[in-house]
Amino acid sequence: MLSFQRKQNKSLVGVDISSTSVKLLELDIRDGRYWVESYGILPLPPHAVVEKNIADPESVGETIERLLNLTNPKSNGAAAAVASSAVITKVIEMDADMTDDEREVQIRLDAEQYIPYPLDEVSLDFEVVDISPNNPNRVSVLLVASRTENVDMRSEAIELAGLVPRVIDVESYAIERAFSLIIDTLPGTPDIVAIFDIGHTMTTLSVLKDEKIIYSREQLFGGKQLTEDIQRRYGLSFDEAGRAKKEGNLPDDYEPEVLLPYMDAIVQQAARSLQFFYSSTQYNDVDHILLAGGNANIPGLARLLQEKLGHRVTIANPFLQMGFASQIDANQIENDAPSLLVACGLALRSFD
Repeated sequence: MLSFQRKQNKSLVGVDISSTSVKLLELDIRDGRYWVESYGILPLPPHAVVEKNIADPESVGETIERLLNLTNPKSNGAAAAVASSAVITKVIEMDADMTDDEREVQIRLDAEQYIPYPLDEVSLDFEVVDISPNNPNRVSVLLVASRTENVDMRSEAIELAGLVPRVIDVESYAIERAFSLIIDTLPGTPDIVAIFDIGHTMTTLSVLKDEKIIYSREQLFGGKQLTEDIQRRYGLSFDEAGRAKKEGNLPDDYEPEVLLPYMDAIVQQAARSLQFFYSSTQYNDVDHILLAGGNANIPGLARLLQEKLGHRVTIANPFLQMGFASQIDANQIENDAPSLLVACGLALRSFD
């Protein structure tokens, strides 16, 4: 049995489990328009998730449960995602007239060709994506595989919180889904868009063409570095530095001596990532840059990136054309929007 679950599309809560927090989002459709019904973000205990691998499912489950109590979503079904870096994808060709059951049998027989792990340690799924351009009797099939422990840990944490894990997706596919809501809001109908997602420990560049990710690269750089810079500069503990950063309770020299050098480092990381993209693909430019993740809203960062990189930069917000339930704080969700791309893409699985 394939363990990535698909096409069970009743109402779902998107649950994005990152290295430092859990983000929950529930969407509905009213009068042909998406509505945010519930959402929330809570921090995770230290070391509960390490570089997107769940180390303590009990702590993650408790955090999700607290978030459920705060947000009170209508659905008890959940969609979560494994990290893109933990997934192997392969496009293979198969006969067009095969049934899904026949495809599953054939894929499992041939799996050793595509997957460098023992089959009993792997969860995999597939989807027919197109008719083969060279032969109308063949189809292109997308095969997705990950170690079963990556899937099981997320399912366990979700079940501990009292939800039913109906879909285990991949972060990159969730981002593509959320991006489909953003593309129409960008000026000039850009063809190639770079998304810089600056998380706590990792910055991810995803480049999309025709709304599909064609390139992805992770760098060990994120908001944690700014917290460590504050810690060193002002002699604080890591937790104290994190609180001071969040509350803005820092000395007058913070901006010129700590924040601006950190923003310059982000620009350097972004420029380097784009150069890697250009040098390893046929492309030598992008049309637009989206800024995502917990650091996207640093005042002046988008403008600085735009000036230094020479591309239009927009802060990612998949909710611009949505309505909001009465309990949703519109200002707060706008502030959190750059961090909610994956959660939004997961919540959209309700409408597949």
